[in-house]
Amino acid sequence: MEKTNWLQNLKTTSTKWIKRVFITLLLAAIALFSFSYWGSYSEGVRSGMVVKISKKGFIFKTYEGQLNLQTFGANKSPNLVSESFEFSVAGDREDVVKTLEEASLSGERVSLKYVERLVKFPWRGETKYFVTEVERIK
Repeated sequence: MEKTNWLQNLKTTSTKWIKRVFITLLLAAIALFSFSYWGSYSEGVRSGMVVKISKKGFIFKTYEGQLNLQTFGANKSPNLVSESFEFSVAGDREDVVKTLEEASLSGERVSLKYVERLVKFPWRGETKYFVTEVERIK
């Protein structure tokens, strides 16, 4: 009789600990995912001319773009290759996409405000840089 009580106590105690460890790990995983998904690493502004803006992807359709920074002479290399900035636009930001398309067609310079995310997820975009605002430079 004493052996069965001891065994039952051991089983209930170990089951409680397993549940606690599982719940703790689950909460830690949720916190880590939330931090990496919504956390921003940096914010900034870049200016140049929009080279392209397109909707890409087979399963996850995302807006991807490229900005020509036009830094001729700023770097020390002898070739005249301009530097480019690859960026993504959140799918719900149709106003930003429209402004980028108009600026791309007109060839005018723009200033892009962006947020750099910690981790890139395939359903969000191909880059870690997400444009939040576009300002046309006259």
